[in-house]
Amino acid sequence: MRTVLLREARLVDGVAPVDILVRDGRVSAVGPGLADGVPCRVTQVALDGRWVMPGLWDAHVHLTQWALARRRLDVSAATSAAHAVALVAAAPPPTAGTALVGFGFRDGLWPDVPTAALLDAALGDVPVVLVSADLHCAWASTAGLRFLGVGDHPTGLLRESEWMPLQGAVDQVPDAIADALVDDACAAAAARGVVGVVDLEIADNLAVWRRRTAQAPARLRVRAGVWEDFLDRVLREDLHTGDSLGGPGSLVEQGPLKVITDGSLNTRTAYCHEPYAGLSGAGACGMLTVPPSRLVPLMAHATRHGLRCAVHAIGDAANALALDAFASSGATGSVEHAQLVTWDDVERFAELGVVASVQPEHAMDDRDVADQYWAGRTERAFAFDALHRAGVRLALGSDAPVAPLDPWVAADAAVTRSRDGREPWHPEQALDRRVALESSVDGRGLGVTVDGPADLVVLDADPLTAPLRGMPVAGTLVAGGWTHRTF
Repeated sequence: MRTVLLREARLVDGVAPVDILVRDGRVSAVGPGLADGVPCRVTQVALDGRWVMPGLWDAHVHLTQWALARRRLDVSAATSAAHAVALVAAAPPPTAGTALVGFGFRDGLWPDVPTAALLDAALGDVPVVLVSADLHCAWASTAGLRFLGVGDHPTGLLRESEWMPLQGAVDQVPDAIADALVDDACAAAAARGVVGVVDLEIADNLAVWRRRTAQAPARLRVRAGVWEDFLDRVLREDLHTGDSLGGPGSLVEQGPLKVITDGSLNTRTAYCHEPYAGLSGAGACGMLTVPPSRLVPLMAHATRHGLRCAVHAIGDAANALALDAFASSGATGSVEHAQLVTWDDVERFAELGVVASVQPEHAMDDRDVADQYWAGRTERAFAFDALHRAGVRLALGSDAPVAPLDPWVAADAAVTRSRDGREPWHPEQALDRRVALESSVDGRGLGVTVDGPADLVVLDADPLTAPLRGMPVAGTLVAGGWTHRTF
């Protein structure tokens, strides 16, 4: 691998510009005047005082779904079911034999109810499938239900277990198309300074990423999660979390076991200690999708085989049970989302050493829904600062396509607790800017250290003072190679 000298870089905590020598994919030296001691054949890049820090990670993405969503009809602006239908009716019709697939609706605060009949009245026999922003629900026309293989359905609104097994019907595209879309999405992520992602796509990720890397090197570092349905193959190959899934120099490695134990806030299926405001009867507290009797042995089994665990838990009851399972199984890893927690469980996160893998932009998307359905509980919703002060390691992410794959957006939401000019929401849970950035760089800290990986981002503004949303990214390096560069 080649050697590169980055000249006149500003470090986040530095005073005077320094040079950064990158050799064989790692940082070889950092200091002033390094150009005087390197051979003339070494490639030199003048940064002209731009800021350099470790590249950013997104700790929770569904990469193929994000790549597909970037090309789908966006219905996220819909303020009612009728508004969503109007957006769909104005869209070009789908190709024969396919469905019109939209993405991004949030019906938690809609004044009307989404039904198949509403879509049928506007679009007739056109198959329509709209996927909710939280991925836990879909709304289909009658023809869309037939496309999904569903017979009679009372509403056309498929939630949780009705929808999850059917996702593949709209996500299935030829491998070559999916891989090209993912590569394009990774290029866009690199343009935002991203050097790595944890890919928790619901798929046989071992096979998927081996296929992709056999065709072309990955643009980003990827930790490919494994689901229970595909666990046996990973165990047969004796793959542990962190093991390479390719040859020498591969950027793809085995990730954690992923388990979803409850639903989501917008679908009102996150599993809570108390009922959702205004709901009663069965399901008023949400839905537990994987009970402890199944979760604990599954996590213990994965742990014995060298896998970390990433456990989806959104409601406070689900978080309590997830922490119980970590304690009982001896597993290590993360709780994904941790949106509503009790104060006692904040302390248990720290005691057990469980990472809180959180998506701050969800707080901005969900603040009004939380205020309505978690009324009286929102002081412990998206409790980022409380978790940090308790000593819990935070890992920021997007859950793309639920939120954009842009760590600067996540960091801004964590720091400001605000968007679109609104007043900050529970500002007492805002993170310090440095903490938010440190929680976005895979535990590396904000310095550029000798012997560390040459996964770096070059910025046109100081990340400790400039606005985080829309941070100008001038360049991104992964293993010492440019994946994005504007200068």
